[in-house]
Amino acid sequence: MLFASSSDPIFADRQIKLDTLVRLRWLAIGGQAVAVLAVSEGFGYRYPAHYCLYLIGLSVLLNLFLQMRFRKSVRLSPLPATGLLSYDAAQLGGLLYLTGGLQNPFALLLLVPAVVSATMQPARFTAFLSTLITLIATALIFFHHPLPWADATPPDLPKLYVYGIWIALIVTMLFLSVYTSRIAREGHQLANALSATELILANEQHLTSIDGLATAAAHELGTPLATIQLVAKELEHELLEDDPIFEDVSLIRSQAERCRDILGKLRSLSGDDHSNFTKMQFEALISEIVEPFENPDVTIERIFPEDKSDQPVLMRNPGLLFGLGNLVENAVDFARSRVVLESQWTDSTITLVIGDDGPGFSEAIMTRLGDPFVTSRMDKGQVDRDATSGPDLARRQKSGLNGGGLGLGYFIAKTLLERSGAKVTIRRSGTVQKEIVSKKINEISGAVIEITWPRLLLEADQ
Repeated sequence: MLFASSSDPIFADRQIKLDTLVRLRWLAIGGQAVAVLAVSEGFGYRYPAHYCLYLIGLSVLLNLFLQMRFRKSVRLSPLPATGLLSYDAAQLGGLLYLTGGLQNPFALLLLVPAVVSATMQPARFTAFLSTLITLIATALIFFHHPLPWADATPPDLPKLYVYGIWIALIVTMLFLSVYTSRIAREGHQLANALSATELILANEQHLTSIDGLATAAAHELGTPLATIQLVAKELEHELLEDDPIFEDVSLIRSQAERCRDILGKLRSLSGDDHSNFTKMQFEALISEIVEPFENPDVTIERIFPEDKSDQPVLMRNPGLLFGLGNLVENAVDFARSRVVLESQWTDSTITLVIGDDGPGFSEAIMTRLGDPFVTSRMDKGQVDRDATSGPDLARRQKSGLNGGGLGLGYFIAKTLLERSGAKVTIRRSGTVQKEIVSKKINEISGAVIEITWPRLLLEADQ
């Protein structure tokens, strides 16, 4: 299949829209026609202008065919897109052959197909186009019509100068192709990662909303259920056991008690009332985040200041919960036996440091963490946080983000925490600021992540 619709998942990441190439070609056709007619009719230069118009007409026919045959919304798979861009390079090469070869200043336009390909196409297709353009440029050094000129004898440029133009053209094409491809790739990665972040945050907010509704429902339904239970008890006391409706009244009372027990469990999810669901002390927030990851294999130490009189009170922000939870999960997954969470707060800042005694991050990954789709699996051959060390590899493989190998876990956590105003820093063991934490964190042999918030900003939404 040469053409892929926009819904085809195979080419969903990188597809050039057919309408984009058609519009670019119409722009090129207009510029080429104006240049050919201006040089031939306006300036009166002698050269095979009619052949140039034939080549321009061929592009017109191709565009008309594509517009009539395919819808504007059609996107191209890499192979047909490369074919159309190859035609553009060959057509331009034909025009340059008729108008002076590389001596023609418009030879720079040979760069365009390669740069367009580099923005959306896989590297191998851009490499093919670059090779084709290099061959065309090389042929134009030796085979071309004279450069159109007013005099009967156009200037004969030195071969060394023409070779210099060829070298400049090829070097510029390679540089622009590599640079454009790299920038476009980073843009695609960032867009995809941010989309994943938004989906995860929306899911977390949805779950939080459900939890809040359950707590509010438990609170509101408690009073009517208590009334039903009280009335059922009174009726049960007034009826004799052999009364036909005695069993029905007993059933109503038992089911009301069961409902109260269920609602009690719903309340326990976030406290006794709805206000406790939305605000929590910092220590309680950390304990809630840590609780799902406690297991016999890894000891999780929580260290807080002795004086808790000025403890921060925060909103249960879904992004904050998910971001910290992801970092704690990652620390537990890769710890050998111990994870330490130590917090400190002042009038101006709140600091949380998460450390584990795992293998830590490798040197190569340390410099790139925070970029989307960066995973330590890329650093093969080194013992790092995705190596086979740690007590429970199966648990790590079940992890949706860390174990999936997409390299999104830390990026998403860092993005969500920075949205809450935090500064997230990865440090090596023994390098954490001593005025912030105790020696326990500096004794950790693995990875250490330090998160610092401005206190006023984190407590601003209360």
